[in-house]
Amino acid sequence: MQVSVEATGNLERRLRVEVPAERINKEIENRLRRVGRTAKIKGFRPGKVPAKVIRQRYGDQVRQEVLSEMMQTSYSEALQRESLVPAGGPQIQPEKAGDEGLVYTATFEVYPEVELKDLDKISVTRPVVEISAADVDEMMENLRRQKAEWENVDRPAAEGDKVIVDFEGSIKGEPIENGKGEKIPVILGEGRMIEDFEKALTGVSPGDEKTFKVKYPKDYPAEDLAGKKAEFKAVVHEVQAQVLPPLDEELAKAYGVEEGGVEQLRADVEDNMRQELEGRIKADMKEQAMEGLLSHNPLDVPEALVQQESQTLQRDAMQRMGIEDPEQAPELANFRETAERRVRLGLLVQQLINDKDIQLDTDRLRAKVEEMFAGYDQSEQLISAYLGNQDFISRLGPVVLEEQAVDWLIDNGQSDEKKVPFKDYMQTP
Repeated sequence: MQVSVEATGNLERRLRVEVPAERINKEIENRLRRVGRTAKIKGFRPGKVPAKVIRQRYGDQVRQEVLSEMMQTSYSEALQRESLVPAGGPQIQPEKAGDEGLVYTATFEVYPEVELKDLDKISVTRPVVEISAADVDEMMENLRRQKAEWENVDRPAAEGDKVIVDFEGSIKGEPIENGKGEKIPVILGEGRMIEDFEKALTGVSPGDEKTFKVKYPKDYPAEDLAGKKAEFKAVVHEVQAQVLPPLDEELAKAYGVEEGGVEQLRADVEDNMRQELEGRIKADMKEQAMEGLLSHNPLDVPEALVQQESQTLQRDAMQRMGIEDPEQAPELANFRETAERRVRLGLLVQQLINDKDIQLDTDRLRAKVEEMFAGYDQSEQLISAYLGNQDFISRLGPVVLEEQAVDWLIDNGQSDEKKVPFKDYMQTP
């Protein structure tokens, strides 16, 4: 068998394979003899059918089977001989497939050669965030607001009030599509409606009718409205004020705290805030480390892998959105940038794991599983069961390994610290 390789791009390779006719014909003859031992043809006893008859009856079928299998086996042999690792399936172009032998070309992409650089120059800033008593107070007030009730008031609406309103919008006299609503609740200051709309409702009283103009922001999601001026007519049905529940044992019970009252609720709130903060800092540090790894190590990635990752992201998006019809799926191009980044990071992180011989930390793996099932009934049994499930571990192990790789980057790169108020840090996108 003759094999030649041509580089047709940074990662694209064209493999030309020639399989001699002798090898193909020998396999065809062997296959026909095996068929002849078991073939049942009327007028002949099994195993006694003449070779000529077997060839006439089965020759074409056997030849096609042999050529197909020979193409697969010779392709694998050629890859091994040339030490090539495809990143996706090949495009096969037959040149010859007959009595003169089998000749074809296979075009495919290979994985890039990854040589990590400047790992010691990767810089991260560790946020130093303290949770103050005032931060906990504000969170407790949020819990009160979540259990608030609304009561009608006979006065002008102010920030924080809820206005129940009918409205209808138009642009140059033409109704706005989906620009009409009946008895829609608008909480002033919440920012769910455009700023001009909320401003126009500030000061209205029950029974008021008002016509006002608004200007849609230039970055408004609906492109047909972005930057345009519109006129709205509104009828105010009700103005409601928020009534917060007292911070007492009943409120604590409403949030599942049966014992310890407000003091225990506050302790639970602070603990949840701390857990959320730790998770945010961990994700922040990882993002910085990964960005540093990418910026110091530009890398061409196989298009085949980008396409596969784009399709995975598209399927995940469809599942989240409850879309089953493929024709309604978000465009594949929408996921390309994210997919390319993920593929590039995956190759770089795997090379880091290989280069630094980072081994899976089983204690860390167990801690990860314990964290996942903390608070569950019979958590110990669940933890033991999942730690003994090899399929589960094979999926969770790479996640833990990646965390270890991120830690290696942070520990061996450059880092500093920056104090940030809790509220500012948690509100940062």
